[in-house]
Amino acid sequence: MVVGVAMVVAYPNLPDISDLAEYKPKLPLRVLTADGQLIGEFGEERRNLTPIKDIPRVMKDAVLAIEDSRFYEHGGVDYLGILRAGIANIGRAKSQGASTITMQVARNVYLSSEKTFTRKIYEILLTYKLEHLLSKDQILEIYMNQIFLGHRAYGFASASETYFGKPLKDITIAEAAMLAGLPKAPSALNPINNPKRARSRQLYIIERMEENGFITASQALRAKAEPLKLRSSGDKKILHAEHVAETVRQMVFAQYGQDTYTRGLNVYTTIQSGEQMAAYRALRQGLMDFERRQIYRGPEKFIDLPSDPKKAEEAIDDVLDDHPDNGDVMSAVVLEASAKKVVVIRQNGEQITITGDGLKPVQSGLADKAPAAKQIRKGAVIRIVQMAKGGWEITQLPEVEGAFVAVTPQNGSIRALVGGFDFTKNKFNHVTQAWRQPGSSFKPFIYSAALEKGFTPATVVNDAPLFFDGGVTGGQPWEPKNYDGTFDGPMSLRKGLAKSKNMVSIRVLQSVGARNAQEWVSRFGFDAEKHPPYLTMALGAGSVTVMQMATGYSVFANGGYRVQPHLITRITDYKDRILVDSPPQAITPDTPHAISSRNAYVMTSLLQEVTRSGTAAKAQATLHRSDIYGKTGTTNDAMDAWFAGYHPQLAAVVWIGYDTPRKLGDRETGGGLSLPVWINFMETALRTLPQAEPMAPEGLVNIGGEWLYDEYARGGGVNSLGTNTESTPKTPASLPPAEERNRILDLFRN
Repeated sequence: MVVGVAMVVAYPNLPDISDLAEYKPKLPLRVLTADGQLIGEFGEERRNLTPIKDIPRVMKDAVLAIEDSRFYEHGGVDYLGILRAGIANIGRAKSQGASTITMQVARNVYLSSEKTFTRKIYEILLTYKLEHLLSKDQILEIYMNQIFLGHRAYGFASASETYFGKPLKDITIAEAAMLAGLPKAPSALNPINNPKRARSRQLYIIERMEENGFITASQALRAKAEPLKLRSSGDKKILHAEHVAETVRQMVFAQYGQDTYTRGLNVYTTIQSGEQMAAYRALRQGLMDFERRQIYRGPEKFIDLPSDPKKAEEAIDDVLDDHPDNGDVMSAVVLEASAKKVVVIRQNGEQITITGDGLKPVQSGLADKAPAAKQIRKGAVIRIVQMAKGGWEITQLPEVEGAFVAVTPQNGSIRALVGGFDFTKNKFNHVTQAWRQPGSSFKPFIYSAALEKGFTPATVVNDAPLFFDGGVTGGQPWEPKNYDGTFDGPMSLRKGLAKSKNMVSIRVLQSVGARNAQEWVSRFGFDAEKHPPYLTMALGAGSVTVMQMATGYSVFANGGYRVQPHLITRITDYKDRILVDSPPQAITPDTPHAISSRNAYVMTSLLQEVTRSGTAAKAQATLHRSDIYGKTGTTNDAMDAWFAGYHPQLAAVVWIGYDTPRKLGDRETGGGLSLPVWINFMETALRTLPQAEPMAPEGLVNIGGEWLYDEYARGGGVNSLGTNTESTPKTPASLPPAEERNRILDLFRN
């Protein structure tokens, strides 16, 4: 009687559920590559709305087996199930619940989690209302998309990506059973946090699937034996493009505001997944190779390991929670250490023994006289990485940073972008936000200006000492040097660029005029004010971003056109209806030139020499291709290392340096640090690009193997420079005012 009255009173107060007929949960912003791979999600909930027809049978069966095997038979409240559960729970280790899927939808969508008599009445009434309004498939669809499954994953499609890194349509019986165990306790039963409990739950669900006739006995046996491959940050199949995703998030938020995170927007980018993966691996490898040459800085932390095994396990789990894996650079706790052997334990309980070459990078930390803070000993938290030749190596997370970007020169499409070593460690995007000195990688833009002033690749320039005394500079004297400290005398412009001779570049700029060069470089997309019109511009004393360098080199690659970097191609809603359509703008016959096509062609010829016989000769020697062009760059005191280069259909730039500028090392150069990263990337990227050397445009004449502007070939060009004059320049007007000059000269004084 009391219950009946309560139901009569409660029914009119039930929430309106008519909106569930058009179920629209909060859907996150999803960022995807050009080929549809997910690279980022932003929102309170990770969710991928999947229609019931697209949810595989095995996933539905696993859920029904454990949550509500009579779902399609009862009317919302399963009284037979309640009775059966009550009997089964008597004296049984694993209890069976009695909440139906419809009841869980009512509870999760509309009601609080409080356990009161009144809330239970509301739940039952709302269950009947749902069953009356919606079909069984609609209710199951809501459940499969709405339920929280741990690690910010809502719905089984999102959970499949989160835990296994695969789409739901490819789920196996074993994987489906593991996911089906999550609704009961998403934190305690998920395979990442608690693999043992998750495994026990999975086996029980497989048994239930067999009991209910969803799978055969042989399928159950195979599912129980199937090893599960959980997704981790070190999974080589994960597409790391976090800096891209964050850039897109900012761009979309500027247009849609808070709706960005709830309306299910899908943003398609120009990123090519294969090239992005290659770029990420190449840059990480380059930075880790550099790190191996650095002094070991010591363990990240020390803990006391209790003698009680269970307490020791808890202490290890706790400290490694605070020091998570960084991709393939994994964290571990030292169990024993000596000069010849180190034994460590991972968070999953795996013990690893490291010997031989794996100890070389940290010998200073294994010495008996090592300072306590740097000594590898029992309880130390260290980093390990698998070596290419097999086995493990002790390493450390790098302090150095890097950046990589690759673009299509014909339309500015950003094909790959890596903004730093690790996004979780440093969210600063070094491709777009870091202003750094480009060093010698900036010289091609000065040489390009020289071609317009009558220079040719055959022009002879004197690589001889230069000295600017205090009377000329108005301050401290300046005596620039070549990188190797030697001078080779008169040489062609081609050789001067290939060998990156500073004296040649300074004399070229002196002849061109610093202000003329300043105006010229702006044609490539550089900010004129970032490149003061002084002779130090010849050595790359200005400031650029990695993205600007990629844009600038694209002008050479595409025949003289400046293109704008382009990232987002279209935005759709959760039903894939197009909201924004923004394909990159390709070069057309009406596109104005930034520089002439013949200037771009001659510069490409000069930059080909750099990769053939100059400071980047390793490029052609390794890749076995002649259609690659580029320039190394190393700033004074080796604070920045660059390589900027291209194939006619792909331009890519690499930068390596410290966030707070400091020396990379006396022997570190752009050719030794950044060029290997570029080559590593190009080994993947060039596989799909045919041999493609550009055709000579009109207005050029080939004389003795060199391309010259036809008017210069008739005698109007600069034949030699600085070969018969005194070494002290007589153009003090090219130098800066004293207060600015002294600051710049300090950067380039050896």
